[in-house]
Amino acid sequence: MTEQARPAATTSVSSVCELVSVATGPAAPLAARPRGTGTPLSLPPTTEGGCAVVTGASSGIGTALAERLAARGYPLVVVARREDRLRALAERLTARHGVPVEVEAVDLGDRGGRRELAERLAEREVAVLCANAGFATYGELARLDAEREHLQVEVNVTAVHELTLAVLPGMVRRRRGAILITGSTAGNQPGPLNATYAASKAFANTFAESLHAELRGTGVSCTLLAPGPVRTEFAQVAELSKVDAVLPKRLSVSCERTADLALAALERGEGRVVPGLFAKLLATGGRHAPRALLGPLLRTAYRRVM
Repeated sequence: MTEQARPAATTSVSSVCELVSVATGPAAPLAARPRGTGTPLSLPPTTEGGCAVVTGASSGIGTALAERLAARGYPLVVVARREDRLRALAERLTARHGVPVEVEAVDLGDRGGRRELAERLAEREVAVLCANAGFATYGELARLDAEREHLQVEVNVTAVHELTLAVLPGMVRRRRGAILITGSTAGNQPGPLNATYAASKAFANTFAESLHAELRGTGVSCTLLAPGPVRTEFAQVAELSKVDAVLPKRLSVSCERTADLALAALERGEGRVVPGLFAKLLATGGRHAPRALLGPLLRTAYRRVM
């Protein structure tokens, strides 16, 4: 098919999830089932219909997830606040992979807009949900802007919960589907000067791992992506001006590598993926280090990057 004949990026509410791209031939094959496990793949084949929804798709890990799902042949619904970035992403993915991409310019912190999005998603066939949107704030809670702290809970907690509730019943009825929830190693430990974010990611971590166990045998799986330091715009949004200078680049993981590891774990039906050795050390320390020691250490560390 010529470039002009490929399906265009669209904002159509009803069509994308019913379309399966045949323009570029069969989708890229999924990873083979691990030998000896007897565990079916959890990422539904594109040939069975359904779309992939990615929140926080305008940058970072979300963009990388959308790129990789498009390369596999999934029609996409990309969600974020920044419509200009989403439209540029949609056009690029459609041109490169021949898949339809729907733009949902929704602020997930806005209850009305989020509710309408959830209602639209509940009516369609969603094969994959990547609940990736989120942001952090840093500083003494008593001095932080209360409205932004409330907004952080809406985006990091309530949106994850609401969108999962919107798509999960349909996945269970169809006995196929996969959910990827982006938590954090920060959710394994106390977060002095980072209290709301750490608590919100504790919810995401526990929610994802609880669903993973709950959904066993249903044909649907949920995987927790719990990254540590990732090279994204996260630090700028969180106003951590010194983080790039303090944290050596070798200790962080790229968005692309993070997305690759996340989707590989989703395919295998794993409960949790922690990209990178440093993140694994953080996760282990957060779970097992004495809280009386960990809290003061983290407080000192956060003060260095603020």
